[in-house]
Amino acid sequence: MITFWFSVVVLAWALYFVLEGFDFGVGLLGPVLGRDDHERGAAVRTIGPFWDGNEVWLVAAIGVTFAAFPAWYSALLAGLYLPMVVLLLLLAVRGVALEFRGKGDGARYRRRADVALAASSLGIVLVWGALLAAFAHGLAINADGDVVGGGFDRTFGPVLTPAAGLGALAALYAALLLGATFLALRTSGPLRRRAASLSRWLGTGGAVALLLAGIGTGSVITLLAAVLAFAAGLLARTGREALAFGATAAAVAGAVVAVFTTHGAVVLPSTIDPAYALTRDAAAATPQALELITWAGVLILPGVVAYQAYSYWVFRRRVASERVPS
Repeated sequence: MITFWFSVVVLAWALYFVLEGFDFGVGLLGPVLGRDDHERGAAVRTIGPFWDGNEVWLVAAIGVTFAAFPAWYSALLAGLYLPMVVLLLLLAVRGVALEFRGKGDGARYRRRADVALAASSLGIVLVWGALLAAFAHGLAINADGDVVGGGFDRTFGPVLTPAAGLGALAALYAALLLGATFLALRTSGPLRRRAASLSRWLGTGGAVALLLAGIGTGSVITLLAAVLAFAAGLLARTGREALAFGATAAAVAGAVVAVFTTHGAVVLPSTIDPAYALTRDAAAATPQALELITWAGVLILPGVVAYQAYSYWVFRRRVASERVPS
């Protein structure tokens, strides 16, 4: 039961970073690849029906962690409280930028919304990359399972390390490549051509970033993700946009899985003493609680998956970035 729910947690995180990853990438690239208000609007419309539904997987990942592994949830929140607050504020800014972009009149208003969307998306990607690196590196956990320290060092220290910086850069590359391949797949006209061209270059850059991370951590999964990112660049060169996006998504999912499985049964290493690390068994809820949430999961999760699959099918057609004469 513990292994099953740990797998569900990892799956939820992987789905969140893949699905929201291309949302963040589109938010970053829309103002860059879109040369005018019409093209930037086309970029935003590719994620308009999906972005809030994609965030469900963040709720699922955090909710399942809280229910199935309360000690893990407690340690992460205690050790990374302020970065999490920053992340929530950036998510709020991004949501407002997306929802209110079409509420005002004039290209200048929409341009400001696009800038807010790009800035908040950039901040979210960098913070998430640093947080994932902190998840893998560990926190200052003592023998009692508590995160020690106080003030700025306790909460921001884990995300201001060189490893966290590399994690932030890797996350930025991943979001840009996801966004570029998604725009190439979901648009037509000049925006599609520019996104496809950018995908070719980003595939190589993302592969290099993941390769360095894989060598540094010794993770075979991360090295495989680097190969997939390189393949995405090659596929983009041949115009196979669906395969390029699929390879990128697989690379990102593989990197996320690597973060959570690098240490085996340890879910959160201790930077004080490896003996103080938090394991799955120690972090898990009682068997009765796991059995209860299993019934809830069987009823809820299939419905979420079915709804999202249906929404992607309904909005499967490309968004035109070229101007159509009326």
